[in-house]
Amino acid sequence: MIILAVLFSVSAFAQQTFDTEFTQTKLMKVSGKTTEKTGHLIFDGNDNLSMMYSNPEGEYFIIEGNQVKINMDGKKAEFDVEKAKMIKLQRATLLNCLSGNWEQAAEDNNADVTVTEEKDFRNILIKTRGKVPRGGYSSVDLTYRLSDGMMVKMVLEEAIGIINTYEIK
Repeated sequence: MIILAVLFSVSAFAQQTFDTEFTQTKLMKVSGKTTEKTGHLIFDGNDNLSMMYSNPEGEYFIIEGNQVKINMDGKKAEFDVEKAKMIKLQRATLLNCLSGNWEQAAEDNNADVTVTEEKDFRNILIKTRGKVPRGGYSSVDLTYRLSDGMMVKMVLEEAIGIINTYEIK
C-alpha cells in the first residue's frame, strides 16, 4: 500500500501551488493553551512561500529561496538557512509537505510513513524514528484531497510539545 501511495504522490501531488486563506491553531501540550491565527497563504510550488496573517494583523512567515523572514508574537527575525541549520530543516519540511513531496520530508526527519485513505482524502503520517533531528518534527500529519491531490490540512508536532495545525481553505 505504501509503495502504491509513493508512486501516486510523485505523479499527482507534485508542484502544488496555493493562493488561499488558511487558519493556524497552535496548541501548547504542557499548558493546554490554544491560540488561533488566520491569514493568506501564497506558495509558488518551489521555494517561495508567503503567509501573511490578518489575525493578528501584521504577522508574517516568508520563505524566499534560502531566506526565512518571521514576524510572530512580537518578535522579528531573518535567517539564511545555510547558516541556520535548524531553520533549514523546518523550511525544507514545510516546502516539501506543501508541494506534495512528503517522501523527502520523511527522509529528512528520519521518519516512518503510514498512508491511509478515508472517503475522499489520503492521510500521510510521518513519525520520527528515535531522536528527533535538530529542527525537525516528531510527527507531521498531512491530509490531501484525492480528487486533485491538494493539501487541505497539515499538523506539525515539535519535540518540545507544540502542535501547529494549518487548515488550508
